[in-house]
Order: sequence, then C-alpha cells, then structure tokens
Amino acid sequence: MKSAYDFTFKSIEGGQLDFSKYKGKILIVTNVASRCGFTNQYEGLQKIWEEYKDRNVVVIGISSDDFNQELKSKEEVKKFCEVNFGINFPMTDITKIKGDKAHPFYKWVKETYGSAPKWNFYKILINKNGQVQNTFSSLTKPDSKKFKSAIEKML
Repeated sequence: MKSAYDFTFKSIEGGQLDFSKYKGKILIVTNVASRCGFTNQYEGLQKIWEEYKDRNVVVIGISSDDFNQELKSKEEVKKFCEVNFGINFPMTDITKIKGDKAHPFYKWVKETYGSAPKWNFYKILINKNGQVQNTFSSLTKPDSKKFKSAIEKML
C-alpha cells in the first residue's frame, strides 16, 4: 500500500525533498502561493511549525502556480517567504498540483482520498502511517482551533 512517505519533490533549496525521511511523523502538506489573498496563512503555518516540530509534526509548503498567483522562480519564492514571514519549514520548488500534469503525490491524494486542492493554501493532514487523515480548505486558517484540534487528535 502506497503512503505519503513514498514521494519525493524538488526542494526549494535545490536537490530533493524526500518524504521518506519523515516516516512515522505527521505531515501538514499545503500548496502555497506568494500572491494569493490567503498568503498571510504563511504566518500561521510558521507558528504551527514552531509549536509542533518537536512533537514529530512537519509542515511542508508546496509552492505552486496552478492558480496563477506564484512568483516566477523558486529563488523569488524562497526570498519572499523568508523576508516577509520568516519561513524555515521545508518547501518545494514550484510544482504542478492539479490536472494531468499534477505531481504524483497529488494524484495519489485524489485517488485514495477523493480530494484535490481547489485553491491555494489547501491543507492535507497525513497521519503517522503516511495516509491522508483529513483535508482543509483555504478558508481554514492553520492556527485556528479547528485545525490545531485535528493535529492534537493525531499526536
């Protein structure tokens, strides 16, 4: 049975971001964009990262321009995130997340869980077994009581 830990992305830092190194941890996988009305959710994602990283929770930002709201290069995205939000959680290079050219991780989520991002800042919670536990739309803020409660239940 396939799990989230079977996937690899191109890292925003260069090289690979291999999910297998997070085996046994809870993953919060969020497609992000720098020019979106929800971009301020970077702040909440960073807070979640700081609060839960020592409790085996990993926040991962999947940079995507599928909704035409991302900067043009990974270098621009990296600088924007660091300067404006102090982001230091793992992030990917700009990645396709929808349609036929979607990254295999997003195809797997759709096939196994029946859900796909409808907009930026769509949050996928992956449990310690590497399976989709839940998803949250852009409207759910990462530092909301609802979202944090879902994380707490998985710990």
